[in-house]
Amino acid sequence: MRKKNITAGIIGGSGYTGGELIRLLLNHPKTKIDFVYSTTRAGKPITAAHQDLLGQTALTFSGDVNPDVDVVFLCLGHGNSTSFLKENQFSVSTKIIDLSNDFRLQGDSMFNGQRFIYGLPELNKSAIKAADAIANPGCFATAIQLALLPLAKAGLLVEDVHINAVTGSTGAGVGLSDTAHFSWRNNNVSWYKPFTHQHLGEIGESLKSYGHTVGKLRFLPNRGNFTRGILATAYTHYDGSLEDAKQLYNDFYKDAAFTHMSEDELHLKQVVNTNQCHIHVHKHDDLLLMTSAIDNLLKGASGQAVQNMNLMFGFPETEGLLLKAGVF
Repeated sequence: MRKKNITAGIIGGSGYTGGELIRLLLNHPKTKIDFVYSTTRAGKPITAAHQDLLGQTALTFSGDVNPDVDVVFLCLGHGNSTSFLKENQFSVSTKIIDLSNDFRLQGDSMFNGQRFIYGLPELNKSAIKAADAIANPGCFATAIQLALLPLAKAGLLVEDVHINAVTGSTGAGVGLSDTAHFSWRNNNVSWYKPFTHQHLGEIGESLKSYGHTVGKLRFLPNRGNFTRGILATAYTHYDGSLEDAKQLYNDFYKDAAFTHMSEDELHLKQVVNTNQCHIHVHKHDDLLLMTSAIDNLLKGASGQAVQNMNLMFGFPETEGLLLKAGVF
């Protein structure tokens, strides 16, 4: 579907992902924000929640929903998108992009007769282009899948995969918890949900979608003492050469708009504030080490949602997303 310009609505725009989505859509040449819905901030200016947008918008949070927008983004807490869609009916022509985990798994992908396509463009681009509803992937899931998909497609993940990833504090959302306070998080690193993280389900389904056996995923997530970004490392048994692995990855991502192979070791600053995923592969003895880096709020959330929107409406995939990292 190709349109010259589209209208967009945002449900739940006061959090980190909502704020990033507003920023991206304000600067998107083909998109106009019709409303940003909030039950707690209706009537208040957007800049009351997102001071970084001062001077860029005069929009206020709305207590009403326009059911006829071209696309609606759901930036609600996990489990809340389902209840919201039960209570609010959108036009049959409105496309839905959900940023929660409500519809990511295959068993949850059907809702009200509509199928939510898993929105990882590097995996499902053709299906996304034809979709009316998208389940945007999780942030850890994005970083880890992009590090492993080429091996999964080649049937080379038959043994256990050991994964370690660290995320910035924005991954925990705007609500405060014991581990989100500055005084606790600053100068501190810790793990959480060892081997049981909720993103493992969607990762596993994607890796197995090629029909090959996949070993167990041993995932240890970590909290970092920085604001945004995910650095993920994964290693598994690999008999081929490093050159073979590089060719495998380069071939897989040759047409990817935002996922790129790096010959150099990675660091977070090269991707933070962008929709990029950078990947590096390294061989040691019979182990292949894959490293990936993303911005958890952009390629891991709002940026990928806009990337999916571009594909759904026939816009250039990179429209509004050619953002430069702040590397200094």
